Amino acid sequence: MDRTWRRFGGRGVLDAVAAVVLALTIGYAIVDPPGPSSWWPLWSAWPVAAVVSLPVAVRRRRPRAMLGVACASGALATMAGAVAAGMIWLSFVPTVLVLYLVATVVPVGWSAAGLVTCASAAVAAILVFYAQVFPGLVLTGWKSELPPYWPIEIGVTCVLLTVGWTLGTVVRWKRDTAARLAEAAVTDERRRIARELHDVIGHSMSLIAVKATVANHVADARPQEVRAALAVIEQTSRSTLAEIHRVLGLLRSDGDLQEAILPVPGMAGLPKLAADARSAGVEVDLTVREEAAPPPAVAMSVYRIVQQALTNVVTHAGPTRCSVAVDVDGRVAVIEVVDDGPRHGRPPRAGQGDHGDHGGHGGHGGHGLIGMRERAKMYGGTFSAETRPEGGFRVAARLPYDPSGTVS
Repeated sequence: MDRTWRRFGGRGVLDAVAAVVLALTIGYAIVDPPGPSSWWPLWSAWPVAAVVSLPVAVRRRRPRAMLGVACASGALATMAGAVAAGMIWLSFVPTVLVLYLVATVVPVGWSAAGLVTCASAAVAAILVFYAQVFPGLVLTGWKSELPPYWPIEIGVTCVLLTVGWTLGTVVRWKRDTAARLAEAAVTDERRRIARELHDVIGHSMSLIAVKATVANHVADARPQEVRAALAVIEQTSRSTLAEIHRVLGLLRSDGDLQEAILPVPGMAGLPKLAADARSAGVEVDLTVREEAAPPPAVAMSVYRIVQQALTNVVTHAGPTRCSVAVDVDGRVAVIEVVDDGPRHGRPPRAGQGDHGDHGGHGGHGGHGLIGMRERAKMYGGTFSAETRPEGGFRVAARLPYDPSGTVS
């Protein structure tokens, strides 16, 4: 109800009030003009003023049509001599208000054409008035309060029309810009959530797949290893569901409340990532040097990059040896993940190139690489992923930042 009132009632009432004020002002100017009085009867001033001002009251329903009505009524009233000599520009003020609205809702080309048309009609009407109507009024004798020069009338009218169109065009441009920024923000948010889901699900499913494969192969010979594998799968599944719940919660709010429900991954989670990779058969050597605690957003980016890099190692190179080095000095976070490649020349898994998420050793395809590269780019940093001449793969990222967490 309130929204309906604001949309249709509030603005409509304001337009109606503006139309009434304009009608009274124009009518009074016609009755008591600064120049010679019109030859029309005095009572006609109010119907003329009402007709000229009416388009303002209904301009939001049909802006383009009302612009034509306002311009035509103002021009016809001027050429017919029913306006206030010396204040003709006042009869085109309703046209200015309608033109402003038109400029806010229609393309610039159309509104510019409307401006030119209205200005041309006003100029022609004023010239006709001073060439044909005004000489007859002067013969009756009058005392001028304001010399009614046609250049002044034309100049004021054209300036008002131009100002109205310019303001409307600026408002439209600002609205379009705000809409584009909002759309870009939505797109960035979708990409961020997609990265989070990819990192969470990719890492967990890779670990679950490896453990399920181990359990399947040793089910008969070593049942204790099966139970251990199932325990890892259960724990991983639960933590993954909790992470997915946190990420999806961002879709239902601004994110602050939902992120407070569960701790955001950070530097403290790196040992857990290394332990998960070790349980999947990768010998991980983790080195973390942290001179100063990074802001939460930077710490989460570091965590996600290491997580995705280890996921690729587990999926495409394990079992193997891998070294993870993270160096945070308060101004920049440097990450390097290096693996030795598959042991004993084990070929890549079916359907995947070696480090398939990297696009085949040095390629640039895959959502994992894209996500890591986007995280580094977000801080104006650098990212590289390449095969090593001696074998294996290297992922490196550099994230510069200010202590506040902004881009350095």
